[in-house]
Amino acid sequence: MEIIISNSSGVPIYEQIKEQIKVKIVTNELKANDLLPSIRTLAKDLRCSVITTKNAYEELVKEGFLKNIPSKGFYVTKINKEIALEEQLNKIENLLDKAVAIAKMNNIKEKTLKEMLNILYEEEK
Repeated sequence: MEIIISNSSGVPIYEQIKEQIKVKIVTNELKANDLLPSIRTLAKDLRCSVITTKNAYEELVKEGFLKNIPSKGFYVTKINKEIALEEQLNKIENLLDKAVAIAKMNNIKEKTLKEMLNILYEEEK
């Protein structure tokens, strides 16, 4: 399972792990009943603390994306993909609201903001 950690993003590592696993579940890269790597294995692969991966997994359990079966591991739960996708869209909308507010405060034109978004979106491909 590929997870990319950025130490310079300002986002806690456990949160980065959690969000990337959520995306993999919502996009069906991870399916219901798939077994995730153990906490120790994931921590070793990502070169981070076991506590960090444990926190990410526990948050995903609380949010209903994973279930923990003692002595067996963490499994992807069956989720309502539409609700999960709506949650992600909500986060994007909130971030875009902030970007628009900053742009307006600095008299940055809508066209410029859209161009920036298009460039950023293309870079990710």
